[in-house]
Amino acid sequence: MHYLRGFAPWIVYACLSPLGWQWSALAGLVTGLALIAVNLKAGMAADALILECSTAVFFAALTAVAFAAPDSSVSDYGGALSFAWLALTAWATLALRRPFTLGIARRTTPEKFWHTPQFLRINVVITAAWAAAFTLTAIALTACGLAGAGTGVKVTIQVLGFMAPAVFTARYPKIMQARYARMAATR
Repeated sequence: MHYLRGFAPWIVYACLSPLGWQWSALAGLVTGLALIAVNLKAGMAADALILECSTAVFFAALTAVAFAAPDSSVSDYGGALSFAWLALTAWATLALRRPFTLGIARRTTPEKFWHTPQFLRINVVITAAWAAAFTLTAIALTACGLAGAGTGVKVTIQVLGFMAPAVFTARYPKIMQARYARMAATR
């Protein structure tokens, strides 16, 4: 569940949004910068911080807009924009053949597996699951905004947008490891 730590700024933003979008954006930015600082101090590799750096960029821009134009309609679509940004980040890392989950997975995977095709494939699939979930969540939140859906519906969609890929991330590597072990045993 190391993946969820990288989403702390987004969770803070969502939880504090009732206080006003300016303050929740600023809290997301501060949380994101703190997360980067803690991870750098711990000696984390740059490829493990793709999500955190992307997050900081998003919240810096959102904070600037929120304080410069507090009545902007951007505030009505903050959740959708957040998930769209996360989707863009995830899809971009796939397009660059550097899935954002690689650096995160290396934290808990022995180095001897890092360069195997199986390790890369597992991370491509996991990153694609996150990208798809973010994309679908952004679309659903946009539809909710256009339809005037209540906060409860939006929060539920956001929670599902994080939890579905998190559960998949926790389970998929174990399933694939078992499959690869069975394949190796039959050779």
